[in-house]
Amino acid sequence: MQRTIFDADHELFRDSVRRFMQKEIGPHAERWREQGYVDREAYQKIGEQGFLLMWADEQFGGSGLRDLRYEQILQEENIRHGDAAFYQNLHSMVVAPYLDKFANEEQKCKYLPGAISGESILAIAMTESNAGSDLAGIKTRAEDKGDHWLLNGSKTYISNGILADVVIVAARTDPDNRYGIGLFIVERGMPGFERGLKLKKMGLHGQDTAELFFDNVRLPKENLLGEPTKGFVYMAQCLAIERLQVAIGSIAAAQVAFDITLEFVKQRQAFGKPLGALQHVRFTLAELRAKLDAVQCFVDQCVMLGNAGRLSSELSSEAKLLASELEGQVVDQCVQLHGGAGYMDEYRISRLYTDARVSRIFAGANEIMLEIIGRSLGLDERKLT
Repeated sequence: MQRTIFDADHELFRDSVRRFMQKEIGPHAERWREQGYVDREAYQKIGEQGFLLMWADEQFGGSGLRDLRYEQILQEENIRHGDAAFYQNLHSMVVAPYLDKFANEEQKCKYLPGAISGESILAIAMTESNAGSDLAGIKTRAEDKGDHWLLNGSKTYISNGILADVVIVAARTDPDNRYGIGLFIVERGMPGFERGLKLKKMGLHGQDTAELFFDNVRLPKENLLGEPTKGFVYMAQCLAIERLQVAIGSIAAAQVAFDITLEFVKQRQAFGKPLGALQHVRFTLAELRAKLDAVQCFVDQCVMLGNAGRLSSELSSEAKLLASELEGQVVDQCVQLHGGAGYMDEYRISRLYTDARVSRIFAGANEIMLEIIGRSLGLDERKLT
């Protein structure tokens, strides 16, 4: 289905991004999967193109482009021609917005230029072993010592955990308030800040995921983002765009899986004719095509609502739920249509399948998405009982 949200400038941008991904990212994907992380130079190269933190003000080195369609295009082309494990969108659209929204001018001057150039890689540390989707349950704590904060605890499953130079860490600042959480900027090399081994994962093997440890990390007062007990509120404000990012990536990966499978069934012979000539194959792909078009339209509309500042938590949760569930369905069906070849990692569909499984878990598990959507309908047990 023809998409109607892009104009000529967006299409020119897409052409530029496609060329970059084909030249600088895609050719390295296999090596990155083997080594378990993306080369730092990849961030510097994409930074040189002006593709990181495009929304940032020109005074910091950004382009001032707050049109989410450009970020959407960047993610779509990275997934199609680059590598999904290159988490430039986490850097630009999940972590950096905390600096945009809650950092003071001094903090922005210190951290944004390096993030824009790609010299400084960003991560955010929320998840703990017993606190994933339930962010209010975190145990990592930060104590106010008068002239500094003292940070203790650990985080797990942190994307960009090995490469990150700057990590925004959520820590409990008020032990008597379940939602008394602060956000702190922790920098590479700070005494007491250690990283565990790179964690082995089912998919996204080129993306570095790690445990982080904080043992009496002494943080200057100026490394606090915003107010010391408003971190939970800040995270809630940023989650809508984060979940939209997951939706954009999920539907983009599903589109790629569909396209390569469509080409495969046209070429693959079975019972003396192309596999695609079988009615079951035709019907399977026809149904997937209809669902892809429907969900893509919904995600595109959410992008436009995000541009207008009207993307609600409920709608972003719907987008994340629908797109990630469809991604799982598409990659599963497409592996099946590949037959034994789909189980082999030399075929891209195998990697798309394993990469996709986390989409229904991160940025809030889909069960949490259902809870958010259900409560928005007035179906809250606290109000109904």
